[in-house]
Amino acid sequence: MSAAKIKASIGKIVNAYKTKLALYPDDSFQLTPPINGWSYSEVYSHIFDSSVLSTIAMENCIKGNGQNIPTHFVVKVILFFGAFPPAAKYKVPKRLADRVEKISRAEAHKLIVSFEEALESAYATIGKADKNCKTKHPRLGYLNAIQWLRFIEIHLKHHLKQLARIEKSFKV
Repeated sequence: MSAAKIKASIGKIVNAYKTKLALYPDDSFQLTPPINGWSYSEVYSHIFDSSVLSTIAMENCIKGNGQNIPTHFVVKVILFFGAFPPAAKYKVPKRLADRVEKISRAEAHKLIVSFEEALESAYATIGKADKNCKTKHPRLGYLNAIQWLRFIEIHLKHHLKQLARIEKSFKV
């Protein structure tokens, strides 16, 4: 898939997050859902903070600040299919989990805008990236700039499903 198509897909997914954000009631935005786990607020904190960090990793690849280390075959399969394996349960790395906060809807919106700006900045020069220049993802290993872009798309989609599970748990 081309970088342009991935970026367009990310734009649609981010719009879905914005739509959902506008619909969540203030009184439940920070509440731990009946299924436990993260609140809406914590999902927004995680997904957009980690997406900004991913754009930084992407920019490092674009600037040549990486290494020529092969991407693991399993990761290539994930990137090809555009989804994490369905049965897999992923635990957020501790250093990222420690960054998750209960934030307000206004703060969530600001994080979305920060991500969109960071993505635009990184994407503007992605064509200059050497496909062999990679930076390390905490779980997936070494990714190049396009792979980081694809990861952002997959990760955003993954957490939209989490929001749907939270929504369902509040309605039951």
